Amino acid sequence: MRIGLQIPSFTWPGGASAIRTKLAEIARSAEESGFHSVWVMDHFFQIPIVGPAEQEMLEGYSALSYLAAITDRVKLGTLVTGVTYRHPGVLAKTVTTLDVLSGGRAYLGIGAAWFDREHHGLGVPFPPLKERFERLEETLQIVKQFWSGEARPYEGRYYQLAETLNSPPQLARPHPPIMIGGIGEKKTLRFVAQYADACNLFAFIGRDALRHKLDVLKRHCDDVGRPYDAIEKSVLGTVRLDKQSPADVVAKCRELAALGIQHVIYSFPDVHEIAPLRIFGKEVIPAVAEL
Repeated sequence: MRIGLQIPSFTWPGGASAIRTKLAEIARSAEESGFHSVWVMDHFFQIPIVGPAEQEMLEGYSALSYLAAITDRVKLGTLVTGVTYRHPGVLAKTVTTLDVLSGGRAYLGIGAAWFDREHHGLGVPFPPLKERFERLEETLQIVKQFWSGEARPYEGRYYQLAETLNSPPQLARPHPPIMIGGIGEKKTLRFVAQYADACNLFAFIGRDALRHKLDVLKRHCDDVGRPYDAIEKSVLGTVRLDKQSPADVVAKCRELAALGIQHVIYSFPDVHEIAPLRIFGKEVIPAVAEL
C-alpha cells in the first residue's frame, strides 16, 4: 500500500509571507518520510469543509510546479482539477509541463467540478451538472489524444481542436496517470473504467459503501472490456494524531487494503507542525508497505 499526502489548506502561522518556506518544508519532509505522493486541491477559494472562503488558497498547478523543483521522488497532482477551470488543450499542456519538469512524476487528477461560489466569484462559467459531465468526457478524450502523440483534429460538441500538438511530450509512459475523483455510479465510475488509470473515493463513506463502489467499478470495467486490476484504487481521508494512534491508522489501512485499496491519501489539519509526517514515516508507512 502507498501513502499520499494531500495539502488542502495553506493557512499556517506567519501568513502569506511564510507559505513558501512552510510548503517546501512540508513537501520535503513528506518525501523524506516515505510518502508516495503529494497533492493539492484545484480551487481558487477555500472550500467550506476546510474553512472560510477567504482563507489562503494557492493556484494548484503553480504550487505543484514549485513542489516539482524542490522534491525528487514524490508523485505530484491535484485532487482534483475541475473540468470547467481550464480549456482541455491548455490543461493537457499544463500537466505535460509538470510531468517534464518533475521528471515524469505528474498525475492528472480530474473531476466534474462543483464549487459554484468560486466559479461565480471569478467569472468562470458553471454549466449544469449534465453538461459538466459531457465536458469531462470530451476532456478525457482530448488529453488521451494529446498524449498519444497524434497531432490531429478533435471535433466534439463543446471543444474543437485543429491539432493536438504536444511538444515536448510527456515523460511518463504511456502518459501521466489519469485519476478521476468522485463516487457517482452512473457516470464518474463509468468514466474511470473507460478512460482513467486510477479512481479516488472518499474514505469517510465507510467500508460497506466503498465495497459497493468498487463492485460498481468492476461491473463498468466488465462492460467496457477493461481489466479491473489495471485501475489504481485510492481513497482520500483525514488523520488527526491527537485523536487517532498510529496503530489505529495502520488498522484502518489494513481494512482498506482488504477491499482492494492500494493508495491512501491523507490530509493532516496540523501538517505545518511536521511531526505527523515524521510519525507516519516511522510508524505507519513501513507497517503498511507490504499490504
